[in-house]
Amino acid sequence: MVELKTDTSIDAMYETGQVVGRALTAVRKAADIGVSLLELDEVAHDVLRSAGAGSPFLGYRPSFAPTPFPAVLCTSVNDAIVHGIPTNYRLRDGDLLSADFGAELGGWAGDSAISFVVGRPRPDDLRLVETAERALAAGIEAAVVGNRIGDIAHAIGTVCRAAGYGIPDGFGGHGIGRRMHEDPPVPNEGRPGRGLPLRHGMVLAIEPMLIASGADGYHAAADGWTLRTNDGSRAAHAEHTVAITTTGPRILTVASGG
Repeated sequence: MVELKTDTSIDAMYETGQVVGRALTAVRKAADIGVSLLELDEVAHDVLRSAGAGSPFLGYRPSFAPTPFPAVLCTSVNDAIVHGIPTNYRLRDGDLLSADFGAELGGWAGDSAISFVVGRPRPDDLRLVETAERALAAGIEAAVVGNRIGDIAHAIGTVCRAAGYGIPDGFGGHGIGRRMHEDPPVPNEGRPGRGLPLRHGMVLAIEPMLIASGADGYHAAADGWTLRTNDGSRAAHAEHTVAITTTGPRILTVASGG
């Protein structure tokens, strides 16, 4: 069942989204050569504490997971696509990091992700990240009243495939509101004009995930959480929480001034 949010509820979700945006801004600023993934998790945790917010990630355990997620931040490095658990691994020059973060405030959830290179970037990595961001922008542009879920999926998939990148099968965005994961699912590839009609008050987490080699395959790492590319190629992930309104899509997870 898809819950339509009131304008007041969307405003409240915007406040949660500000916490998410501030945390990812802080994580990106702190990420440097020699910094550990656990240290970045603590940076994100500090933002939650200062805002009086909770984490929808910490302790989360979906059906596929062998253990509850142990952190407030997902840190996926190089060939990790999503769900990377922060560890003592220290970032190296040229690492490609995807950081995924969520917050809960006032009973509402927010979810967003960024990808960037630490230190000296490789041109191929910059192109991968830029394409993930363009795919996200295309998906958001299609998130308008009167379109359908398939229009978002088609917009994302078109950008990714035109650039020669793979799309992990079965993973995509989702509805969001009182809980981090709600209906409807939002695929990263699909046919335009198909699927659920988009209505004012729907709030979606739109999140393209790209594999550099063009392959779509992935596997779960030994920790049971991290998804890695089958061929060792690099991956990127971009995400925003977006409200669909009669005046156009409203991005809720860009921090003011950021």
